[in-house]
Amino acid sequence: MTDCLPHPPAPPASTRYSVVTQTRFSRMGEIALILVAIALCLMPWWGDRGLIRTATEFLYVLALAQTWNLLAGYGGLVSIGQQAFIGLGGYCLVVFGVQMGVNIFLVIPIAAAVSALVAIPAGVLLFRLRGAYFAVGTWVVAEVLRLLTANTTAVGGGSGTSITTAVKGIPAWWRESLTLWIAIVLGLGAIALGYLFLRSRNGLALQAIRDSEPASESLGIRVDRMRWTVYLLAAAGCGAVGALIFISKLRISPEAAYSLDWTTTMFFIVVIGGIGTLEGPILGTILFFALRGLLSGFGSWYLILLGAVAVLVMVRWPDGLWGLLSRKWDLALFPTQRRVVAIAPRKEDSPHGSR
Repeated sequence: MTDCLPHPPAPPASTRYSVVTQTRFSRMGEIALILVAIALCLMPWWGDRGLIRTATEFLYVLALAQTWNLLAGYGGLVSIGQQAFIGLGGYCLVVFGVQMGVNIFLVIPIAAAVSALVAIPAGVLLFRLRGAYFAVGTWVVAEVLRLLTANTTAVGGGSGTSITTAVKGIPAWWRESLTLWIAIVLGLGAIALGYLFLRSRNGLALQAIRDSEPASESLGIRVDRMRWTVYLLAAAGCGAVGALIFISKLRISPEAAYSLDWTTTMFFIVVIGGIGTLEGPILGTILFFALRGLLSGFGSWYLILLGAVAVLVMVRWPDGLWGLLSRKWDLALFPTQRRVVAIAPRKEDSPHGSR
């Protein structure tokens, strides 16, 4: 009976195949990213101060979301304690900027390095844990750092301290413009670096680990090494963003720097946008700011409504809103997958092509 069933036509012997990593839509996405970067860089000359501050906040929140997405969405390390490194980055401003007199903008790379260094001993302890225990452990590390900071009078103690002395002599226009430009580097740079990293061999290894850790180990992929890589990258990114956040706020306190709200914001953005994609955090950040603008007038109901939206998306569309869009229209602004496509044979490759 099976011999009577129609068989799909076999491809011609001369059919060639190619591995495709880009699409027409993804090329449009790359061009759009460049144009947005140019427009944002020129914003100090065409935008008002309120718009510049909103754009700065949008970009550093986007950078945080991309780091958490790299950590949890690709590395499988669900952390609820990333505020530890945001706080460390912020307090680097106090130590290096206010007390030691380092230029406040040069403190940002220092904050990234300090956060990565502190993440090493923390990671030695945390990587002994798995699953929910790892998540809780990251929160414990953040709380320990918050308590240590709150009980250190040299950095202001529990009441916090002002950072205005570190920006004296810098004109307001230059401070706000430099803050915006660094936010562009961190926000759009997180997308670009994530895109390049995930398309590399290490990125393929990381995605293989996310899909199946035992299968990855059987292929010789060093799982622990890849997890350390994304953990340290996420810590450094959060540290740099933490320094930038409090440059814009000009005051820091342990409660604000180590607030769990930073991680819940990352979680909300990545979940509603689409975890494990580069496009998801972009869409999630746009929706977060839109919902915040629409719902902020509801007082304490604001957070309840945001939580309801997150629950609805997780139940109805587990892959997030970008996952819904990409399945429906096969969209990929920043594709990291490889696709094998057939190439039509050229005329000269045909057996009758020479006639």
